[in-house]
Amino acid sequence: MTMAQALNSAMDVMLARDPNVLIFGEDVGYFGGVFRVTEGLQKKYGRNRVFDTPIAEGGIVAAAIGMGVNGLRPVVEIQFCDYIHPAFDQLVSELSRLRYRSGGQFWSPVTVRTPCGGGIHGGQTHSQSPEAVYAHVCGLKTVMPSNPYDAKGMLISAIEDDDPVIFLEPKRLYNGPFAGDPEQQSGRWDAHPKGEVPDGYYTVPLGQAEVVVPGDELTIVGYGTLVHVAVAAAREAGVCAEIIDVRSMMPLDIDTLAASVKKNGRCLIVHEATRTCGYGAELSAQIQEACFWSLKAPIERVTGWDTPYPHAQEWEYFPGKKRVLEAIRRIMEIA
Repeated sequence: MTMAQALNSAMDVMLARDPNVLIFGEDVGYFGGVFRVTEGLQKKYGRNRVFDTPIAEGGIVAAAIGMGVNGLRPVVEIQFCDYIHPAFDQLVSELSRLRYRSGGQFWSPVTVRTPCGGGIHGGQTHSQSPEAVYAHVCGLKTVMPSNPYDAKGMLISAIEDDDPVIFLEPKRLYNGPFAGDPEQQSGRWDAHPKGEVPDGYYTVPLGQAEVVVPGDELTIVGYGTLVHVAVAAAREAGVCAEIIDVRSMMPLDIDTLAASVKKNGRCLIVHEATRTCGYGAELSAQIQEACFWSLKAPIERVTGWDTPYPHAQEWEYFPGKKRVLEAIRRIMEIA
């Protein structure tokens, strides 16, 4: 399956398995979503369980909160993560705090799916990566898969979780890399459009990082699209790098990251979001606190620039293999 197909399969499985699961958002019903991730679900399960909403993100999330409190398991789609912010007050002031403010008497198991990142020439209003914003909010779980298998298993886990989950989906990976990507056209990185995914029910736990490639010279920590870039860069550099997919920003599996960095003594963090106050800053801080006496070189970050995501220079903005490769070589040159 592609990642889009894997996510569709996860929702299909859960709609069939649990009558309390509902899917709704802008264009998710008849149209099947702007990226076709919900394609065919309304036809199969009907308009009472898979339905379209007005363009009102605050209202979408507010309705989901009420449904969740009353026993349903809503899965809402925000069409682009850039437009999740009109729902910010509902997410931060209401949904995330419901269990705490009620002393555990109420909760609302809402899953908020939203495409993130660049790769489709969407420019500044369709390419952002807000994971750090929501990982900062106590009471929200924030996750991002990097491959079809994890995408399906993690989405099922998110839907079954009694806590609210912000489920970020790298749009560049939905159906394999965008055709206009010069790095993919030249074979300079490998994000395979399909992966082996079981048809039925299975879960991938939230809050667990995954060692994608084992290694003993350098630890590269990333998530989403940058996992694939890191694999290609390490291969070209000829470095035995251990590449770790964070998968879950909150809760963070710091134990897996720290064990790797303590073993290797060098760490590179990669992500697509802007550098300042990006999630890599939190990763760097926690890794430094846990691994200071094991470090042989400063922790480095390769990220997006501190500018709006551009239209015309998308592949210069994106932290591609060239920039990751340069950082690897700098780190490895330090004795």
